[in-house]
Amino acid sequence: MTQAMELQEALVELIRTASTKLPPDQIAALQKAAELEPEGSMSRETFDLMIKNAQTAAETSTPTCQDTGTPLFYVHHGPDFRQKDLTPVIRAACGDATRNTYLRPNAVDSYSGKNSGDNTGEGFPYIHYEEMDEPGLEIKLMLKGGGSENMGRQYTVPDARIGAGRDQAGVRKCVLDAVYQAQGFGCAPGYIGVGVGGDRMSSFLSSKEALFRRVDDDNPDPELDAFEKQLTEEANTMGIGPMGFGGKTTVIGVKVAYRHRVPASFFVSVSYMCWANRKAFLTYRDGQAEITQ
Repeated sequence: MTQAMELQEALVELIRTASTKLPPDQIAALQKAAELEPEGSMSRETFDLMIKNAQTAAETSTPTCQDTGTPLFYVHHGPDFRQKDLTPVIRAACGDATRNTYLRPNAVDSYSGKNSGDNTGEGFPYIHYEEMDEPGLEIKLMLKGGGSENMGRQYTVPDARIGAGRDQAGVRKCVLDAVYQAQGFGCAPGYIGVGVGGDRMSSFLSSKEALFRRVDDDNPDPELDAFEKQLTEEANTMGIGPMGFGGKTTVIGVKVAYRHRVPASFFVSVSYMCWANRKAFLTYRDGQAEITQ
């Protein structure tokens, strides 16, 4: 078997893992949220159903959600791999995963409305490349559902509508406004990635990259770590709860990233991920593949 074929098989398994198995930190967060709600309440039953759904999906190797989303690949490659060789392998793996029903056919031509049928198309899946010195590959995959993607927001501050200025207090108002505007849509509780600064595109890119972080990790910057915990706590006082049914957990967590910006612009981008934050990681070296979550 050639290296390309081996890698393609490993990528199909990466997709299957992300689609059918929720990461342990996500399951733990849902269980913790369920325990905060009264027995017999709508919010408690909703969390219990989410957990049962995730367990059944893993046991039967079927997608956790019927919307398997947009596949977002973040590829770090060593000098032994070329991007032009990796792209067709990744696209072929998406086709295989679709035929194996790990992915729903989701790639729709924006002009004709025709579905490609195999999760490939113009700019689909999204693949972000970065070089690294070490040989091999480190690939992160996120499946970003359409419902949660629709709840994303980008703010240009100062924003008079919500009274947000160009400071941390202004960023706070943007994040809490985005959560409030979602009102349970996007399959709450949400997992919130925040990108501060950059240009319009890179700001959103930072917000999505933040969603790769574990729910229970700490930001290495003590000030940002405290800010993330503050935002999570404040968002959870809104009472929106799972699927908007009310409850103590409206967001599972908030993760903040930032970039430098030009003086004229200050963007705050909020990426909203649903309760099923589907992601998995592949390390590939010397023909050996390891998949983790």
